[in-house]
Amino acid sequence: MTHLPRRLFLKNTLATAVLVGVGSAGLFRPGWALAAEWPKDAFAAKQLDEAIRAVFGPGAPSPSTAVKLRVPTQAENSAQVQIQVLAEMPNVEAIAVFVEKNPSPLVAHASFSGAEGYFSARMKMGQTSDVVAVVKAGGKLYTAKQNVKVTVGGCGG
Repeated sequence: MTHLPRRLFLKNTLATAVLVGVGSAGLFRPGWALAAEWPKDAFAAKQLDEAIRAVFGPGAPSPSTAVKLRVPTQAENSAQVQIQVLAEMPNVEAIAVFVEKNPSPLVAHASFSGAEGYFSARMKMGQTSDVVAVVKAGGKLYTAKQNVKVTVGGCGG
């Protein structure tokens, strides 16, 4: 029989008591913990243009040098491709990342309010494809893209 260490038992008991107390006092409601509304149509989209429209509405993004996309040109591990998007412009409202040939092109979407236009994450890529970053700033859409070659087993070729 495995024994639970005393400190772990006390820590878990205290954490449970705090959560029960906060919940019974009405200070925490599960609905408050939910993020913004889920963009169901954007994640269900199968084409890049369709996914961009589902996230940002009508309007075509224009290429911009103010959108800096940092992603490797060759991904040795397609399950963990590091990506960074930096929007060097004022009034950044949102940043979204798309992988054109993924079954669902939308990888991530972040909304901003008074924050610097920076986004960093790891994403999964199914195959060699264009990675597209779309930034909404000042009511307009800007984009940057880069092709990423996905290699199998870490071997380039």
